Amino acid sequence: MNGKESGVSGKYRVFSQEFKANVAQRILNGESVTSLHRELQIKRSVLYRWRDAYRKEGAAGLQRRVGRPPGMAVAHRPTVGPEAAAAQRIAELERKIGQQSLDLDFLRRACKRVKESRRNNTGTGATASTERSEA
Repeated sequence: MNGKESGVSGKYRVFSQEFKANVAQRILNGESVTSLHRELQIKRSVLYRWRDAYRKEGAAGLQRRVGRPPGMAVAHRPTVGPEAAAAQRIAELERKIGQQSLDLDFLRRACKRVKESRRNNTGTGATASTERSEA
């Protein structure tokens, strides 16, 4: 029993409505979902979904739906007035200024340490490494 539609390669397989209906009917006739899972190499959750859709709406429930599944809310930003938007932007910029102040303080301290370490290293004027030995 191979009702798979060809042409789709890789991870996703597309099955015909007739194939899904046939599998759902086999489940409703008492065949084990686990045995069908092993035979057809289709996830059990998909098989249960097909069974439930077939039970609820018949073969029409197994049609491939295009787009966002029903009940999935689209994440919309809440609309705010111009004053609230300006206040949000001001808060965002103030946070950015605070972060930049922290960065500037850090860089000033790092620069000061580098200058101090350079002053300490040039005090004696001696060479930093040992002389070459001639053999």
